[in-house]
Amino acid sequence: MTKIESELIRRWLNGWTVARSLPEAEPVESAGDGLRSHCHQPGREVEVFALRADEEPESLARLATAVAAARQTTWLTVPTLRPGTVEAVVGAAGLELLRRSEWFMTTDLTAHPQHAPAAPYEREVRTEGPVTVVSLHDSSGEVAARGTIAVVGADAIVDRIETDAAHRRRGLGRAMMSALAEAAVAQGARTGLLIASEEGQHLYSSLGWRHEADVLIARGPVVPSNR
Repeated sequence: MTKIESELIRRWLNGWTVARSLPEAEPVESAGDGLRSHCHQPGREVEVFALRADEEPESLARLATAVAAARQTTWLTVPTLRPGTVEAVVGAAGLELLRRSEWFMTTDLTAHPQHAPAAPYEREVRTEGPVTVVSLHDSSGEVAARGTIAVVGADAIVDRIETDAAHRRRGLGRAMMSALAEAAVAQGARTGLLIASEEGQHLYSSLGWRHEADVLIARGPVVPSNR
């Protein structure tokens, strides 16, 4: 594979916005180059997702230039199999490269390994519409780990997997991913999609998730908010 398909990125973004209760992403000015999401986070008001970075370097250059000129603090997220090229393009546009260690990953959820949480942990599963939140509690009722999955059609997008520092190295990440996969399959999902932090990559790989592309994230100039 020489590029990551734009349709795969679109499918992930559709589910990510659902998981975070964000408005549907909209095309940027240059049709087909990327999609814009209004994140409404301080210092990350807008995020632009590149769709054709590996197919057409000029497409990425147009996006990077637009992010650099944005009136709100805007991030640019680029799934790619050519990280060196992407880094050069975003640098030439004057963007700040934040990190280059994230991975775009996929899996067949119907074959996902199952791991129950060990005692004294118990899981709580809450589903509202397409979004399921799984929490793992210890014997005191304290939340030790939490994660979200959003089902859109046959896709399920995993988001915000967190394990409290005091409860790590106890298999909770595996139990969390198992519970999320089980819930998604019950809602008709077959394909899992996620963007993995450096910390989560080993866990997801051990559960059969496949690396599809690197993900580079850059930021435009920080725009002071009006007071």
